Parts: sequence; C-alpha cells; structure tokens
Amino acid sequence: MKSKILFSTGVFGILLMMAGQLSFAVNDTFVKLAVKNIEVNSSIFSVIFTRGSITTLLLGLYLIIIEKKNLINILFVRKFHIRGLYEVLTALFFFIALIFLPISEVYTLLMTNPFFVTIFAFIFLKEKVGIRRWLAVLIGFIGVVVVINPHNLDFNYLFLLPIISAIFLTIRDISTKNLATKSNNVEITFVTAFLITIFAGLASLFFGYHVTIDETPHILISSIFVLFGYLFSVMTVYYAPLSLTASARYSVIIFGIIFGYFILNEVPSSNMIIGAIIITLSGLFVIKREKEVGKID
Repeated sequence: MKSKILFSTGVFGILLMMAGQLSFAVNDTFVKLAVKNIEVNSSIFSVIFTRGSITTLLLGLYLIIIEKKNLINILFVRKFHIRGLYEVLTALFFFIALIFLPISEVYTLLMTNPFFVTIFAFIFLKEKVGIRRWLAVLIGFIGVVVVINPHNLDFNYLFLLPIISAIFLTIRDISTKNLATKSNNVEITFVTAFLITIFAGLASLFFGYHVTIDETPHILISSIFVLFGYLFSVMTVYYAPLSLTASARYSVIIFGIIFGYFILNEVPSSNMIIGAIIITLSGLFVIKREKEVGKID
C-alpha cells in the first residue's frame, strides 16, 4: 500500500497543479467581470481586497472551528510570511501588468514560469531533470509563443512585468517546497490570503475603493475559487517535484480560452487554439514519460 501511494504522488501532483490552474482561471474570470462592470481599471485592487477579505475569513474560521488552531500563533510564523511576501511580489507585478496590458498577454507571458521552475528546481532543489522533460517545457513554451502571436506585438518594456512576476512565482514555489507539510497547508494558505488582502487594501487606499453591491456575486465566486487555488498550489509542491508539474501549469491558458469564450464572450483566434493544443501535448508528454520510467502509475 505504501509503495502504491508513493508511486501515485506524481500523477496526484500534476492533477493538483491542473486543479489549481482551473481554480485560478475561474477566479480571474470573475474578477475581470467585476472590474469590467465597474469600468475603472484600478478597481482591480478594491476587488482583490474584498475577495481577499472573504477568503481570509473563511480560512480563519476553518482553522479555528475545524482544526482548533490559534490564528495569532499562525500569523507570527516567520517562514509563512517570507513565503507570503513572495506571493505579494508576484501579485504586485501581475496586477500592475494587468492594468496596463491586455489580460491575455499577461497570462501568456506569465507562462514563462515553467522554464524558471525547471531551472530553479534543477539548481536549488537538486531535482533530476532529463532531456525529455526539458524538451516538454520547451514545447510548451513554443505553444505559448504561438498563442501570443508575437508578429502582432510591438515590444513594450511593460512585457517584463509578467516575466518578473513569473520569477517571483518560481521563488515562491521553491520556498513552499521547503516549508509545506500535510498539516500546515491551510495555515500557509491563510497567511498568503491575509498578506494579499493587506497589500490590496493599501493599494485601494491609494487608488480608491470602487466595489458596489452589484459585484458581490462575482466576488463571492472568485473568493471560493482563489481559496482552492491557493490551497492546491501549496499541496502541489508538497506532493510532487516542481520540475514534474511545471508543464501542467500551461493548462491555465486552455482554461482561459474556454472561460473567455463562454463567460467573457472572447472568441479565441486560430493561433490560440493551435497553441493550446501544443501546450496540452507538452503536458501529456511529461506524464507519459514519467509513466515509462516508473515514477508514476
């Protein structure tokens, strides 16, 4: 039984990564709906603050009622705050990019993350990364290039913002790998949600608070899904090597295309569809390869 569980952790980690990307895609879709309804770009910070307040409250109640934890003690765990700081920096560059760049460009440029994950996991975590896994990441990145269709883009230094966000996202995952356990997943998620809420609240003081009762349904839905997104992102790096799950992160583009079409009425271009197929194949290649070498069932 123990051997079976160990062999299945690779697939479990990949599924957690995809579930996390699905959760974040749903969250971002409804955040975008709320911001579109408000019609003020900087309202994204007040939307994130409101969403974060709900998410933090739900996580806090769970820790108090179900796990019987002391929230004050959790908030004073220094390692949680260091990891949370990387999350805040990731969000900072992501949100600034989201204000000045189309969301599709931000997402796709953020997907340079698997490159950084594979490189950082190889250097800092001493994970073994074979040539075929490097190839899978490269294929996935080619899919990203196809999606963004660089022939239609003029280089803008603002494009560096999502890439910087991707680097901090990688550092966050590295720090999580050395921090996460089965017993503290929710605690880490709670501190992350708390720090993001504080950051968004401070930004709202500067840009103004724009949320009205009309955006409540969208924000409630995004609050639930971002909660699971945070939780799955912590669990992913605990259960599987970062370099193994890196390619599965590309799935967020596919989810984004689907939700964009059915919810935001955004019709995907042919290059987005082709790129999505390439991205999917790169992820399936990693799973097939790991199965061949016996790392996963």
